[in-house]
Amino acid sequence: MTRLLTPFRRGVWRYLSDRDILHAGFVTILAVVASCGLVYVGYLAHVWHLAARSPLVPPRRMVILVFGRRLVADEPEADYRARLGRGLDNASAGNAEQVLLLGGLSGGVVSEAEAGQRWLLAQGWPGNVPLELEQASIDSLENLRHARSMLRDQVDAGGALPAVALVTSRYHLARCLLLARRLGFDATPVAAEPRLPRSLRYVVRIAAEAGYIMWTDIGLRWAVLIGNRRMVERIS
Repeated sequence: MTRLLTPFRRGVWRYLSDRDILHAGFVTILAVVASCGLVYVGYLAHVWHLAARSPLVPPRRMVILVFGRRLVADEPEADYRARLGRGLDNASAGNAEQVLLLGGLSGGVVSEAEAGQRWLLAQGWPGNVPLELEQASIDSLENLRHARSMLRDQVDAGGALPAVALVTSRYHLARCLLLARRLGFDATPVAAEPRLPRSLRYVVRIAAEAGYIMWTDIGLRWAVLIGNRRMVERIS
């Protein structure tokens, strides 16, 4: 049971005392009730479809962002190793201009990004592909904000951000894609697992992600509708 509740301990779920998020949550609940649940079903179908159909390689050579995951005894656990492995496969195949490992401290003494770097070097990282660490974030939105800052520092003043491939677990892809595009990235999802797992754990995670995305998307649409710039700027 503890593992099944893990999706609710990070991301937006930890901001339940925030008035803007509660405002968005209230509007989202109204939308779900008014639609007899059909709104949620639509988001669930979107998350499931993206999880099932996302590719294993980017469409062209791109900057690859590998999302971190909470460590176990300061080591990458299974989901994170799958993400790292997919990043390594693409880097070795020549599909990466550079790779950014995303993730700060999540309870241990090393960051998720640093633990990921150690794992990749031990597996034989190709020396011709730059590997950089983003270690200041604790959730997906912060991951992407800090990655955006790092990439902006690498381009000429006024230059566009490079296209990015988002490498993460299949259940997590829809959330990362929504946030990345909201932050101005030209982003493509790339799945960590070779195929969609069919386990209770995965069903629970996809259901939780659908709720998160629904909450975020409807909240943003409502904020734009009522002209609440503070809420809109929470994801910008």
